[in-house]
Amino acid sequence: MTAAIDYVLTFVLPKADKAQFTKLCQIFHSHKVETLSKDKALDIYLTTENADEITNGINAELDRIDVTADFCLQPVKGRKKSLLICDMDSTLIGQECIVELADFAGVRDRVHEITERAMRGEIGFDGALKERVDLLKDLPLTVLQDCFEKRITLNEGARTLCQTMKAHGAETVIVSGGFTFFTQRVAKATGFEHHHANTLIENGDKLAGTVGMPILGRDAKRERLMEYSAHLGGPNTAIAIGDGANDLAMIQSAGLGIAFYAKPAVTAAAHCGITCTDLTTALYFQGYNESEFVRD
Repeated sequence: MTAAIDYVLTFVLPKADKAQFTKLCQIFHSHKVETLSKDKALDIYLTTENADEITNGINAELDRIDVTADFCLQPVKGRKKSLLICDMDSTLIGQECIVELADFAGVRDRVHEITERAMRGEIGFDGALKERVDLLKDLPLTVLQDCFEKRITLNEGARTLCQTMKAHGAETVIVSGGFTFFTQRVAKATGFEHHHANTLIENGDKLAGTVGMPILGRDAKRERLMEYSAHLGGPNTAIAIGDGANDLAMIQSAGLGIAFYAKPAVTAAAHCGITCTDLTTALYFQGYNESEFVRD
């Protein structure tokens, strides 16, 4: 017989809404409920032998009461994580850097198409990256900084997520299938301590159209997770966030893997998803109260 386990079910609304918040509280009125953010985020404590049964019924229940919210059901034990490991493109930032660079090179549509197929897992990541980088050949290096300054924006909550977890002792790492030129700058803007990505090869003052080897793809992302979590107690101590197929192994191996506005295959395989809120939801999922958030 399966033993009952103590779980916590977290709901986060897109914005403070007293009416919707009250509806959520009423459903679980017989359970312990804690507010993490007034009229926006709450924890509900449950003891069950069948977590899947609860999870499968939540979306239907949200539809029934006409509430839009992100949620996560997980064991109470080990909930707060010691390692934050994140994808960059379309996760920490709102863009795919290679697509924005391609716009400067006049090949945006072609690169966007390949990128979308790779992120859905329809084609291999390594080959797709080489093909896209080849289309950037002879692009002036000055375009990289122009692209970062004019096109790249942090997703809401990215800095708060990083700074809050750092303030509570967590290590923070960016692992990207993109490029070190951008991860270095995004890490600085958000406060991440470490960053890993691919390297664009240069030819004088232009891009050579090739990428440094080995390519940082799906397996390498998982390897970084294992490497950084080893001294912390293993992958269960990590929270991993990403959106594409190359994030899957990392997301599935982490103690808490979050699909962020992700492709369907990633959403289906992740422990939970962020689909209508921002990156601070990853803090609520760990039990952080809004009063603990580090905002600057």
